[in-house]
Amino acid sequence: MFSISSILSIWYRLLSRMGMQKLHQRCFLLGAVFVTLFFVFCWDEVRVGTYLHMASSKDLTHLELRQAHRKHLIRELCSANSSLHFREKSITFDQIPDNSLDHLIVDDHHRVIYCYVPKVACTNWKRVMFALSQNLKAPDGAPYLDPLDVPLELIHNSTVHKTFNKLWMRHGRLARPLMHHKLKNYTKFLFVRDPFVRLISAYRDKFVELNEYYYSDFGSKMLQRYANISQPPTSAQEAFSAGIRPSFTHFIKYLLDPRTQKQLFDEHWQQIHRLCHPCQIDYDFIGKLETLDEDTEHLLKILGLDKHIHFPPGYENRTAVDWEREWFANISLADRRKLYSLYETDFKLFEYDKPETLLNE
Repeated sequence: MFSISSILSIWYRLLSRMGMQKLHQRCFLLGAVFVTLFFVFCWDEVRVGTYLHMASSKDLTHLELRQAHRKHLIRELCSANSSLHFREKSITFDQIPDNSLDHLIVDDHHRVIYCYVPKVACTNWKRVMFALSQNLKAPDGAPYLDPLDVPLELIHNSTVHKTFNKLWMRHGRLARPLMHHKLKNYTKFLFVRDPFVRLISAYRDKFVELNEYYYSDFGSKMLQRYANISQPPTSAQEAFSAGIRPSFTHFIKYLLDPRTQKQLFDEHWQQIHRLCHPCQIDYDFIGKLETLDEDTEHLLKILGLDKHIHFPPGYENRTAVDWEREWFANISLADRRKLYSLYETDFKLFEYDKPETLLNE
């Protein structure tokens, strides 16, 4: 096997033995031989390298365009002259109460702000934020560096996360200027999900699974109001043993109840735009659960952390269409339409298709 350098050496020796009269006659032939040998020995490498470069550029362009589109849509719908109207659209960031900023988790070390949305891979993203910030220490005093090492019982403990709403306790009147500084200079991201599928996931997690807190605060109330059970069991364990639990229909009726809507929704079914304030915060990255793997990889590369952080694996969800058909089968058409109106802003801001089949049967 000849190398490129050996080929050039042979060419040089041949030329040196030729008279000047023959140089021009042989130059074209030798040049052709050189080019042929170059392609024989090097074409595979050139072809593969070019292909990988083109593929990488294509993927990057696709992901960049995706982000540009998602961000542009939100800016457009949040503008004063857009056709989408909702109460939170017109307020400024400083008009958002501190206690409504508790979903903005801050990592000052890497200059990252994450707005977590329950039922949208938030458990794993909270793990990552712990590993990045290194604020949480293991029993041996060392910070958790691997997201999977963070104990499950700590992940959703709000007292251990550094969030925006805690800044006022430390900085008083300087809290708001500090928030503005971080919002301007940090990378801000969130992940979203189809609103109806997120509701299904919330119901399954909090009311199909045995959960004493959610049964006590919400489930027993649903049974009283919509299942005509005047005195429901006092505990989830007792209720489940008796085969009693709130149905998905009860859950939807609870969400649509005017008495419920006068109160602040629980975070698991609160609208995403009310948790993360996309009209007041110019997010740098908007991920979706439906494209979680691609979006997560893209975001970690943007942050320069793809070689340092491994995003924990998650389970595969069933498709949104299958979930909606199955779970909304017993929900009346009128209630489906009311529910869509309740979450319409999320559908439009984050570009989820209106579930026409569910709303026009």
